[in-house]
Amino acid sequence: MHDYLALEHILISRLTSHHYMRELGLRSIVRRRKTAYVKGKIHQIFPNLLNQQFDIEQPNRIWATDFTYLPMPDGSMRYNCTIIDLYDRCVVATCNGAHITAELAMITLQKALDMHKPGKGLILHSDQGAQFTSEAFVRFCEEHYVQQSMSRAGCPYDNAPMERFYNTLKNEYFNLRKFRDVKSMNEGIYWFVYCHYNRRRPHSYNNGLPPYAARMSA
Repeated sequence: MHDYLALEHILISRLTSHHYMRELGLRSIVRRRKTAYVKGKIHQIFPNLLNQQFDIEQPNRIWATDFTYLPMPDGSMRYNCTIIDLYDRCVVATCNGAHITAELAMITLQKALDMHKPGKGLILHSDQGAQFTSEAFVRFCEEHYVQQSMSRAGCPYDNAPMERFYNTLKNEYFNLRKFRDVKSMNEGIYWFVYCHYNRRRPHSYNNGLPPYAARMSA
């Protein structure tokens, strides 16, 4: 809340922000437990090129990606694949699908490549999920001059920026709503990511600036 107020040029301390939040009955959002992933067959694993060094000096040099589950009110499941630029934590592409597959990962990566046009040698960091280690995805990266990097097995800290992004998506938006259908869910996710998260939401990594503002001010 302190950072939101600062963006509106209302400069008060964090302690004062907390005091006013208590008076107004405003509370932080409690995060739900993370759902366990279903493992698949691994084709090829790549070394960890980042080693938790997430401070990047230029845009479109190192991206990070992951999947998450999006449970619908009717009991069905949708899946999201997102790619962020570690330079400013800006989402460069996000896509929803009916299945958690290498195809959805490739569609998302193609979208990011088309929109941002990084040079050859871009590093894409992920976990060791079967979608990213599959023969099809590995070949796709090779054809587009994308160098893969992977977290150690069972170590979420190796891809902490993606973990934090999905915590934000789930706890500040998705978990607070009940979508009537897939269309409204897709529209809502894309609005939150591209309009709110990228352009309006303060990010501590950017000293309180939203990712897009941090990128424009660099």
